Amino acid sequence: MMFDVLLSIVIAFTVTFLAIPVIINVAEMKKLYDVPDGDRKVHHAPITPLGGIAIFAGFTFGCLLTIHFEQSYEFQYFIAAALIIFFLGLKDDILIISAIKKFIGQVLAAFMIIYYGGIQIKSMHGFLGIYQLPETFSLLLSYFAVIVIINSFNLIDGVDGLAGGLGLMASTIFGFYFLNENMLSYSILAFAMAGSLLAFLIFNFQPAKIFMGDTGSLLIGSICAILAIKFINVAGSSDVSTPIAAAPAIAFTILIIPLLDTLRVFAIRIFYRRSPFSPDRNHIHHILLDRGFSHRNITLLLVSINLVLIALVYYGRFLGCTILILSAIAFFFMFTALLYTIKVKPSLTIAQATSNMPDDNIERKPASKIVSFVNENILEQKN
Repeated sequence: MMFDVLLSIVIAFTVTFLAIPVIINVAEMKKLYDVPDGDRKVHHAPITPLGGIAIFAGFTFGCLLTIHFEQSYEFQYFIAAALIIFFLGLKDDILIISAIKKFIGQVLAAFMIIYYGGIQIKSMHGFLGIYQLPETFSLLLSYFAVIVIINSFNLIDGVDGLAGGLGLMASTIFGFYFLNENMLSYSILAFAMAGSLLAFLIFNFQPAKIFMGDTGSLLIGSICAILAIKFINVAGSSDVSTPIAAAPAIAFTILIIPLLDTLRVFAIRIFYRRSPFSPDRNHIHHILLDRGFSHRNITLLLVSINLVLIALVYYGRFLGCTILILSAIAFFFMFTALLYTIKVKPSLTIAQATSNMPDDNIERKPASKIVSFVNENILEQKN
C-alpha cells in the first residue's frame, strides 16, 4: 500500500518537473506569454501561464498508474471531471472565455463528482444545530461547495507560490489522513496532487519562471473539493479507526484562506453592484502587496497562518463545529481588518517611452490572455 503512495508521488513529481522546462521552451519559441498590464497583474515580465499543463500531466499519470480502478470505480469519474476542468482552464488561459461558459463547465465537472462520484455533503455534523440534511438541500449545498472551492483557488492565485503552496498544504494533510484510514485511492489522489505541486513550486516560487494559469488553479480546486467533502464524510463518522470531532470545522479551516477571501471579495463586488467575477485588487494578497510584502513573504505568511489555525482548531475540536467555524471566520476578518490599518508602502512607477516600438511590431489579439510577440526586444525588458 505504502509503495503505491510513494510511487504516485515520484511519478507526479517527475512528470511535472520534466514537463515544465519543455513548456517554458515551447512558450519561448511560440511567444506564448501572460503580459503584465500595469494594473491588476503584479508581475513585471512576460511569463507563460501554461504550467497547469505540467501539473495536470503529473497528477494524471500519478493517479492512472497507481490507483486500482476496479476497486474504486468512482475515480474514473474524478479523472473525467479533471479532464473537463483541464480543457476549460486551458481554453481560458489561451483565449478568454465568458464567465457563464466557465460556470457551465464547472457545474458539469461538479455533476460528475457529486452524481457519479458520490461526493456529497449529507450532514452538517452539528453546525448551527443542524445534522442530517434533506436530499434536495444536500445536493444544493454540495454543488455550491464544490463550485466555490474550485473558484477559490482560481482567485487566490495572484502571487508567486500562493495557490500552489496552499494546495500542497491541503492535499498533504488530507493525504495523510486517508493513508491513516487505509483509504489508498483517496490517499493517492491527494499525494499525486501534492507531488505535482511540489515540482511546480520549484519553478513558481518567487521569482517565478512559469504560472499555473486557470488550468492549474481550477484543477487544484477540484481535487481539494473532492478531498475536503470526503474527509468530512469519513472523519465525521464513528465507523472509522480515527474519527475526528468537528470534522467540517477542520476541513473548512484547511481551506479557509482561499474560501473566505473569495467570499469576501465576491461580497464587496456585489455590494458595489458589479459582477462577482469582475477583476479588482481587493484580494488579501493584493492588500499585502500594497503594504510592501514580497511574493515570497506573502506565501510564507499566509500558509503559516493557515497551519496555525488548523492546529488550533484540531486541538479545540471538542468545542464543536459552530464555535470553531465562527471563531475561524472571526479571526480571518480581524486579520484582514488589521491589514488595512498598516500604512500603504509608497511605490514609484517609471514609464518607459515606446516610440522605438511601433504598433505594427506587435500582433495583438484582443480576446486573448496569451499575447504573441513578434518583437524580440520586448521580451528583453526586465521590470
